[in-house]
Amino acid sequence: MEIAKEILRQLGGNKFRMMTGAKNFVAGENYLTMKIGRNKTACNRLKITLNSMDTYDMKFSRVSIGRWNSKSCGEFKETSIKEYDGVYNDMLQEIFTLHTGMYTRLF
Repeated sequence: MEIAKEILRQLGGNKFRMMTGAKNFVAGENYLTMKIGRNKTACNRLKITLNSMDTYDMKFSRVSIGRWNSKSCGEFKETSIKEYDGVYNDMLQEIFTLHTGMYTRLF
């Protein structure tokens, strides 16, 4: 949980949440996932994982729910849009902005 809190802090904390519309945060042992607002790449999920090199891996993806019918119960489908490996903590905001077009803070 501490790693997820630190990731959110490095992204900008509550200012990041307000500027990007990020919500539905899920914290894991070494990662943080969230739903992000509408952006230029049509991704709606972001997962940031702390790797063994003490850098971060960022995965932008599109998650959708399949159709409901008698054979399936609306299965989730995840499509990876873009992945960045070996990202330093001071680059998280910059990469987020470059990929989504959304600013993480006011200038």
